[in-house]
Amino acid sequence: MTGYARAQGSDERRRWVWEARSVNGRNLDVRCRVPQGFERLENLARSAVGAKLRRGNVSISLTVASERATKPLRINRALLAELAPLVEEMRRAGAAPPTADGLLRVRGVVEEDEETQESEELIAALDQALVGTLDEALKALAGARAAEGKALAGVLAGHIDETEALCRRAGERAEAQIDTVRSRFRAQLDELLQRTPALSEERFAQEVALLVGKADVREELDRLAAHITQARGLLAEARPDNPVGRKFDFLCQEFNREANTLCSKSADIELTRIGIDLKGAIERMREQVQNVE
Repeated sequence: MTGYARAQGSDERRRWVWEARSVNGRNLDVRCRVPQGFERLENLARSAVGAKLRRGNVSISLTVASERATKPLRINRALLAELAPLVEEMRRAGAAPPTADGLLRVRGVVEEDEETQESEELIAALDQALVGTLDEALKALAGARAAEGKALAGVLAGHIDETEALCRRAGERAEAQIDTVRSRFRAQLDELLQRTPALSEERFAQEVALLVGKADVREELDRLAAHITQARGLLAEARPDNPVGRKFDFLCQEFNREANTLCSKSADIELTRIGIDLKGAIERMREQVQNVE
C-alpha cells in the first residue's frame, strides 16, 4: 500500500500542487496539510481519500503560490480617521505621538485592495478546481498502489505455495507419527510390565488409541488446506473495487492458530520442525498481507 503521486493546477491568479503519499497501515489513517486560509478544504480532502482507499497511512498536502509578485494594497483612511483623536489625546497627555510606521502596523490600516478580493463565486470555483486536482493525485496514487499490488500478488502466491508444500510434508510425517506413538507407548509399557501385571491386549489398544487421538493432526491439516483454498480465492478476487486486505489479514490469523495447534500436538521432532517452518511461512505471508488493499 505504498505509493506517491503529484498533481498540479493553476488559474490566472495562482498555481497549486497536491502531493499524496501512502505507506502500510492496518486501517485508513489520513493526514492533511493545507496552507493558511484553505482550512475549509480539509474535510473535503479526507472524504475524497476515504472514497478511493480503504487501508494505509495516507498523507496529503497542498501548496499554493501566487502568480503575482506582490498584491495591490490600500490604506484604510476611514480607520486612520478614527485613530486621529486617539493620537491627539496622547499628544495632550505628553506622550510621544506614534510614528507613521507605527500607525501602518495597526491591524486593518493596510489591507488588500477590495478590487483584488475574490467573491464567493470565485472562491467556489477555486475550491472546485483544487478538488479536481486532488482527485487527479488520488487516482494516480491508487494506480501506483495497484501496480505494487500486482507485483505483490506473485509474492503472496509464492508464500501460499510454500505453506501448501509444508502442509503436505506435515501430512506425510503425521502418518509416521502414529507408529512413533505406538512404539513409544510399547517401550514404556514394557518397562512397567516388569513390575506390574500385564495389561490385556484390549486395554493396550485403548491406551494406544487415546494417545494416537491426541496426536492426530489430520483435522488441523484439513483446515489448513481449506485456508489455502480460500487464500487463493481472495488473491484471485482482489481488485481496486473489491478490497480483500482485511479478510486476508484475518485468514492469516486462522492459519497461525492451526499451525500452533499442530505444533502442540506433535509427538515427533521432525513434525515439530515442519510446524515451526510452517509458522515462519505464515508470518512472512502475514507481513506481505499488510500491503494489500
